[in-house]
Amino acid sequence: MKAGGRKHLLARARAAVLALCLGATSAGYAAVSPRDDEPDALKSATVLVIDEQTGEVLYGKNTTAVAPIASITKLMTAIVTLDANLPLDERVSITEDDVDTYKGTRSRLPVGTALTRAEMLHLALMASENRAASSLGNSYPGGQAAFVAAMNAKALELGMKDTRFVEPTGLSSDNVSSAPDLAKLVTAAKGYPLIREYSTSTAYEVEIRGRRVAFGNTNGLVRSGDWDIGISKTGFIREAGRCLVMQARVAARSVIIVLLDSWGSFTRIADAARIRAWLEPGYALPAPPPTARKASGKASVKQVAKSGKGNVKAAKGANGRVQVQMKAPKPR
Repeated sequence: MKAGGRKHLLARARAAVLALCLGATSAGYAAVSPRDDEPDALKSATVLVIDEQTGEVLYGKNTTAVAPIASITKLMTAIVTLDANLPLDERVSITEDDVDTYKGTRSRLPVGTALTRAEMLHLALMASENRAASSLGNSYPGGQAAFVAAMNAKALELGMKDTRFVEPTGLSSDNVSSAPDLAKLVTAAKGYPLIREYSTSTAYEVEIRGRRVAFGNTNGLVRSGDWDIGISKTGFIREAGRCLVMQARVAARSVIIVLLDSWGSFTRIADAARIRAWLEPGYALPAPPPTARKASGKASVKQVAKSGKGNVKAAKGANGRVQVQMKAPKPR
């Protein structure tokens, strides 16, 4: 059989398998259309691309996997918070109960910080602030236990049969879901104007201990201004890898993109760009970020430290040799 024929048969086989899988877990999505083309070299372990208007699955990879979802959890945290109709101008305080006991991560919101519920929601969605998300759960009527119960009830209401939540931040690897379920979550979250606004704002400032503190969006595609993104959320813990879900307009088509378990620092962003280039002929893939491969002497050590963008903990060199100590990546 010719290579072209084999490729066509593989495409049809993939379509049939995905149609069966998605039929069981993603009611409402159309069957997969056979395609001979596909995006080049996607690195994420799980990929799902859906035409939002028609429900057509444009591309799927490992879509039946149920895995930790890290801070993608915060989209459900936002939905439950807004569904409760709690006063958004009410001040909520960071307490010891909001300190991360899962990963031991730090936060720019010290214990005692008091912000409005709206500010906490904004920081949780845009900057993936874990203590902000935790405070939303702990300030919920009945506390975090009631909040988590509401998260799981909402998941069932949305038909997210592969999904389970145990806390509101995503730091626990026991928060799990599948790509089709997360596509449903993105669709539901898009119906909330505040979630759309907060998750796609590029920067935001709040007052902490008498001074203004600036936060940025964790999704570089939002910050770039080169995309038309309606909703966005990143996530990272070691067990989940780097994750990204978003709704965006690509080639005049509204698509939902789910990328799970990307391990490279820029893989999820690069995969999103590859998907866009696949759907939008003529879109130029951005150049990969520069990396320091060689360094020698004091000047080169400084360059290596600078290139880490906050991930370099220490760098020293002598006689043309350089040692660089890297910080562990921050869960998001």
